[in-house]
Amino acid sequence: MRSFYHFLMTYRGKKQPDDQSRLADWAFHDHHFPKQSTNYSEISDYLEWNSPFPTALTVFDELWETYTMHDM
Repeated sequence: MRSFYHFLMTYRGKKQPDDQSRLADWAFHDHHFPKQSTNYSEISDYLEWNSPFPTALTVFDELWETYTMHDM
């Protein structure tokens, strides 16, 4: 199973940024993001302490649902 970070990188670099691409771009530049993790709690906890924008946790939850539907 690929990591959530690897899945998230598919949302990077949009010409018209949306919240998903903003989260992906932020994670790409954050050297402490748990890049190897496939664990919801680990990533969610990290985002709770380091949220890059107010709706980041909501965006993460939506993306996590897509991630688990396609990668499990």
